[in-house]
Amino acid sequence: MLQAVVDRLTGGLSERPDRPDGWVTAVRRMPPRGPQYAPFPESVDARLRQVLAARGIEQLYTHQAEAIDHTLAGRNVVITTPTASGKTLCYNAPVLSAILKDPSARALYLFPTKALAQDQLAELHEMADRLSHLSEVEIGVFTYDGDTPQDARRSIRGRAHLVLSNPDMLHSGILPHHPRWAKLFENMR
Repeated sequence: MLQAVVDRLTGGLSERPDRPDGWVTAVRRMPPRGPQYAPFPESVDARLRQVLAARGIEQLYTHQAEAIDHTLAGRNVVITTPTASGKTLCYNAPVLSAILKDPSARALYLFPTKALAQDQLAELHEMADRLSHLSEVEIGVFTYDGDTPQDARRSIRGRAHLVLSNPDMLHSGILPHHPRWAKLFENMR
């Protein structure tokens, strides 16, 4: 009796073989295509373009240019592309450009794990250091997670333009102490 009810609710799906290709309903093969490029949007700070050019990035993929342009125009953006397709630059470029144009601007990056935040930290530090040489702005980039020493936390709240954290730390270490984070929250762009 129970099996009959399950079969009616699932439309007999439980009778299908449990194998990797047993649930595929469509397959489409798309031919490969070459990359499509676009120039940097004019709204990207010239100093950032200079730093990126020194790293060999003189033009963007079209999805990067569109995402950066939309973000700098204040529109929300969702990017879903494969690994190593340049998603990181889609959010780093508008954030760094905004900080260069307005040194009071702040950003909070949330990563699901500390390891992902650490991966991003090295690249952001390098770019921030190079940008600091070209401007009067010393861009503070810090991680704020469970491993952050207590004595560093006050400094981070005061000096960080970019805070890299995770949802757990946001809920347990930042939001319960939101008055201490007023500078970050009031200036988030």
